[in-house]
Amino acid sequence: MKYIFGNWKMYLDYKQSVDLANSLVKENLKNENVEIAVFPTALTMKDVTDILQNTNFKTGAQDAGHPSHGAYTGMISAEMYKNIGCTYALAGHSERRHIFGETNKDVRAKIESYLDAGLKTVVCIGETEQDRNNDKARYRLAKQILRAFEGLNFAQGQILVAYEPVWAIGTGNACLPADAIDRIDFIKLEIAKYSQNMVPVLYGGSVDENNVLSYFSEDIIDGVLVGGASAKLDNFTDIIKNVLK
Repeated sequence: MKYIFGNWKMYLDYKQSVDLANSLVKENLKNENVEIAVFPTALTMKDVTDILQNTNFKTGAQDAGHPSHGAYTGMISAEMYKNIGCTYALAGHSERRHIFGETNKDVRAKIESYLDAGLKTVVCIGETEQDRNNDKARYRLAKQILRAFEGLNFAQGQILVAYEPVWAIGTGNACLPADAIDRIDFIKLEIAKYSQNMVPVLYGGSVDENNVLSYFSEDIIDGVLVGGASAKLDNFTDIIKNVLK
């Protein structure tokens, strides 16, 4: 199985999200060997999930609070997302880490919460430009993997990893396929230190319709996490069609 995930971030308002979901349904994009999921905002999650029900598209949360319920103003729990039909949730996206200050400890708490709620968890990891320039990319990835996976109990298929080099996200400067292969090979070896389960690893970072096949055609890369391009109908459908054809 390979994966195409589209993170809509905060690009679309309510109407735009619903319109995009309806348009994706009309495209009738499906392949039993490729799972496709979109990650809309919390505001539109229920309606987008309902629209995509009984299609090849799944939905996932961009983020969720790790308490299951209680006096946590502004939070939406993983359990709440699961109850309205979500399949996935992102944990530790670079924008959550670097804009909102989430730590490896925070990410681990979210992973455990998502798993408890029955959501498939997409653990996002990646090095910064400074890490890259100082030859500390592997150190950073190993540390993030250690904090996420050490002592973690999970079943096969419950966790995926998205490798997203921070310097490539939203910049238009995608990681070279050869470099992505090197990093993902390292990531899989590191994960194997903590789990015997096979964990799919996706690439994310300025993926578009022009470069998607350079990642998707590599056996070691299990899919892509698309950002801005997934919020545009033509771009996202071209990405999917290029993979499925």
